[in-house]
Amino acid sequence: MFKLTQWMPRALLSAVLMLPVLAQGRTETRCSPPDWPHWNQFVRHFVQDSGRVLDATTPRQHSTSESQSYGMFFALVAGDRPTFDKMWSWSINNLGAGDLTKRLPAWLWGKADDGTWRVIDPNSASDADLWFAYALLEAGRLWREPAYTQAAQRLLTLVEGQEILYLPGFGLMLSPGRDGFAKPDQGTWVLNPSYMPVPVLRRLAQHAPAGPWNALANNTRTLLEQASPAGFAPDWTRYTSNTATPGFGPDPDKGNVGSYDAIRTYLWAGMTPREDPLFAPVLAALRGMTNATAQSSPPFPPEKVDTRTGTFSGTGPFGFSAALLPYFQALGHTELAQKQLERVQTAADEALSAQTLQKNPPPYYDYMLTLFGLGWYEQRYRFMADGTLSLPWEATCRGRTQP
Repeated sequence: MFKLTQWMPRALLSAVLMLPVLAQGRTETRCSPPDWPHWNQFVRHFVQDSGRVLDATTPRQHSTSESQSYGMFFALVAGDRPTFDKMWSWSINNLGAGDLTKRLPAWLWGKADDGTWRVIDPNSASDADLWFAYALLEAGRLWREPAYTQAAQRLLTLVEGQEILYLPGFGLMLSPGRDGFAKPDQGTWVLNPSYMPVPVLRRLAQHAPAGPWNALANNTRTLLEQASPAGFAPDWTRYTSNTATPGFGPDPDKGNVGSYDAIRTYLWAGMTPREDPLFAPVLAALRGMTNATAQSSPPFPPEKVDTRTGTFSGTGPFGFSAALLPYFQALGHTELAQKQLERVQTAADEALSAQTLQKNPPPYYDYMLTLFGLGWYEQRYRFMADGTLSLPWEATCRGRTQP
């Protein structure tokens, strides 16, 4: 078992909320991180002045803990501390009712049926919780701000207490959220393989070696190997312990499909450092996407895959191609990577053109995957073996503020 981290003082909340003010008052030497045009477009089209990341394609015009945590990661990569602070403050005030020292962030916020803007679903989303903690830990290291690190520590304490499961016959695993996924009385647990990026888990383990993080990384490999018999990751899987051979199989409600959730699994695998012992086995478990993409015409990833039979259908949106850039590069499939790159560069700009936006709202999920995949491809960030970030601006801007 793992050791729970210690509780942090209540004064942490006010310290974190004051971070934007503190940043404005500093007299440190200022720096200019490299310009990132796609980040600038993301801020323009998806980030409100309050720090809320908006998905306008949804009926509720919603924001999620995922969008906030991913946004903070991108702000960190861009060296954009003011936006980082606004996103975190908005998350505290709206997903945590003003206090994320005692509760996990609610995963869904938007326009309710009564017309008010508020939390729609108070359940948590563990992938976002890990990304929040990761972004805060790295912000604390890179910007030399202890309050970020303390906020991450507090959040990890909540994750360990409310989102870590023990699966009989298997070991530790991450619940997709606080409530509704574990039915130990029935011997079943529903899981999402895309919620556990190995580099993120390595960074959490570096921060808290006694925690469950390395065990989760190792068990993620086993989950993928067992739940991906044809080499394709499922969106969701169910672990069953009350059978002769406990293991992973299709979730009865979601089925065998691998699609909009699962595409991130290939993204995380491709971005895992080569020196990580899980780099090769995880890529091997996800071997199917290469042939599925190469066999499609044009050679773009399928929208849906039956993870049991390996049959696939449709063409995934341009965000899928962006997600596969690190994957194809890691496997040495340069021609396939080039095809995805050409598609993403054209489609991402077209999606945010004035002509397109007159007809359709900006596609949050595709553009988010573009920032991850294309940002990595352009070497705007890399994960080190211990999960820490390597950033182009680190040497000149560490601990300093933007103009």
